Amino acid sequence: MTPIPAARRAGLAWVALALLLAAGALVVDRWGTASAVDWQPGRIAGEPWRAWTAAFVHLSPRHLGANLAATALLAVIGWRLGLPARAALAWCLAWPLTHAGLWAMPALRHYGGLSGVLHAAVAIVGVSLAWRGPGRWRWAGALLLAGLAAKVLLETPWRAAVQVSPHWDIPIAPIAHLTGAVAGALCAVVVDAWAGRRDA
Repeated sequence: MTPIPAARRAGLAWVALALLLAAGALVVDRWGTASAVDWQPGRIAGEPWRAWTAAFVHLSPRHLGANLAATALLAVIGWRLGLPARAALAWCLAWPLTHAGLWAMPALRHYGGLSGVLHAAVAIVGVSLAWRGPGRWRWAGALLLAGLAAKVLLETPWRAAVQVSPHWDIPIAPIAHLTGAVAGALCAVVVDAWAGRRDA
């Protein structure tokens, strides 16, 4: 059996986390009750698991399908780039922080979906490339971060807790995209700095 190259082995933790997120979404879609696991700011103090399980709740088959496709794409990107375990750690930490950030929008009484956590992953990929990527990959990371920032700002997440888009069959909460992007970028920087100091 041919051994897995070191770069691909490095991406395994990232792929495993993507698979966990996708599996959780499929399980909740098939057997779960959204109100038992979605984000509800009034219940989070007594039910802290909602900071994780909110990612598994989807409001329509299209919502679920789009997020699963994006999760698969990010898994492949992480695998192909050979993202180190610290990138997966940053993504894991950004997962609950993405939803904790929703307290910034108290009018958002319920939230569910992978999109906020996926925005965190995109930010982590961007930071990983911009900070540690070889040569022109650093420019690719910087452009990815700029594109992500533009997308989030164009969604005007401060305008309303829930917004209606002609492109979706559900109301969307762009604030989760913002909190995900910020959580992902911050966690990537902190984890990478910690790992660099430990390796020094």
